[in-house]
Amino acid sequence: MIKNKSRFGVLLKLIGIKPREIINGVDGAILNDKNDLIQEEMVDAAQRFHLVTVEDVMVPLANIVAIDVSASLTELSKTFETAGHSRLPVYNDSLDNPIGMVHIKDVLPYLLFDAKDRQLKTYPDKKIIRSICRPVLFVPPSMLAQDLLNRMQARRSHMAIVVDEYGGTDGIVTIEDLIEEIVGEIEDEHDDVDREIQIISDNKGHFVWEADARTNINDFEKILGRDFATPDEEDDVDTLGGLIFTLAGRVPERGEIIRHPDDIEFEVIDADPRRVKRLRISDTLNKNPLKQEK
Repeated sequence: MIKNKSRFGVLLKLIGIKPREIINGVDGAILNDKNDLIQEEMVDAAQRFHLVTVEDVMVPLANIVAIDVSASLTELSKTFETAGHSRLPVYNDSLDNPIGMVHIKDVLPYLLFDAKDRQLKTYPDKKIIRSICRPVLFVPPSMLAQDLLNRMQARRSHMAIVVDEYGGTDGIVTIEDLIEEIVGEIEDEHDDVDREIQIISDNKGHFVWEADARTNINDFEKILGRDFATPDEEDDVDTLGGLIFTLAGRVPERGEIIRHPDDIEFEVIDADPRRVKRLRISDTLNKNPLKQEK
């Protein structure tokens, strides 16, 4: 059924799925036509991935939302808000001169309210973006998507700028774009989706939450009342579902419990072979998350 097993095994490793899990999933798929179709689509997509080039998956130049390195802090904040992305390419004068990318979490320290002076902290506008700009990869459109995914993972880079033979910008590619070629479209955390976080009580009288897996990590930390995600985790993923995927090293199954080192337990209450959908979350350090604000 599966040709070129070596290449397919490499692809499965890249997206965190063990070959045995695919085999077991296909064997059990006869019990559910929908699961059978999903598994078949993923296998077909993985087999075709070695033929996909960067040009096939890139966001073209006309659709890129980017920011000039000389833009003010206000302009940068508004661009993030309008674009709905957590990362933006940075250019100098024009998109044909890209110099890197900026992550929204690196902007937050500049927006913190100064309680003592009761005003926003201000910094020299032209130095803000340049000082927080992160490096990106520069790749040709003919490069194989599989090779780019390997390189991005090895260098822990989330964005690549696609340049033509003359050095002009053709487009951009993110890790999400590459993964979607295998597992299908990944709904963004900014999509219109119900992310209501509910507080419920288990049989032991402890309070736990139920949340959509696309809930932003920082949003949940505010409700939790403390930070638990490490800087590396927040750098790699934005949502609770992404965090679970990182902790488990694969897509967890329904009913599986994933434990975070900072005494947080995540129970997967809804999932399919492609993604985690909903979670039940327990903070073992805090039996009652309903904090009384004074």
